[in-house]
Amino acid sequence: MSAPFTGVPTSRRHDWWSADPYTRALRTGRGPLYLHRADGWLLPLDVERWCSRPDAADLTVLARCRGPVLDIGCGPGRLITALAEQGRPALGIDVSAEAVRRARRAGGNALARSVFDPLPREGDWRTGLLIDGNIGIGGDPAALLTRIAEAVHPAAALIVETAPDGAGDDLDEKVQVRLGNGIGAHSQYFPWSRVGISALTRHAASAGWRPADTWTSSNRRFVALRRSPRQPAAPGDAAAEASGTP
Repeated sequence: MSAPFTGVPTSRRHDWWSADPYTRALRTGRGPLYLHRADGWLLPLDVERWCSRPDAADLTVLARCRGPVLDIGCGPGRLITALAEQGRPALGIDVSAEAVRRARRAGGNALARSVFDPLPREGDWRTGLLIDGNIGIGGDPAALLTRIAEAVHPAAALIVETAPDGAGDDLDEKVQVRLGNGIGAHSQYFPWSRVGISALTRHAASAGWRPADTWTSSNRRFVALRRSPRQPAAPGDAAAEASGTP
């Protein structure tokens, strides 16, 4: 999970996140840390796994990475660090300064940046990653997928982790949440999304992506997306476009 994009300049977002429960959890490498909805629903977040070496499910993701890799919401950087150890080009981005510091200390290449900011090598990344629920960034999956389509190569794969097995393929939740440690410390509320595979497929189609592969590992579910091929215009449509006729 990444610290949330809040719609303010990156430098100010970093200042704000320097004292929140997410930052403190990353500094210690352990929870408790929860995602809270206003109605009282809680989702425990697996800080210890984020701060550990890649697990078996992560390895299925790394095995599918090709070319330069962009990890969006890299957190403490376990995936980009593993790629760096293999000599593979990878960049992690996260709006949490603590996440970026930890990723760099581990040997990963990371920048304190939102995916909605200008990025290095735009249009050149051959694999994009949205792991640990980061399809939720910004609370609008279609907008996020549209932005990523601009940032990666047209032939890139985008590997997305959806809601876990059992949450429902049609889960399509856009809510305001906040992070908390279970003993009173909370972040501000921010927009977030959770989607199952079917819901992701719908959002992906609206942003010009299509599913190319799906798999489950250790109760975690993943979808590899590819850009949808552009459909040639029908002869009548092409003639109308050329003449300006609606």
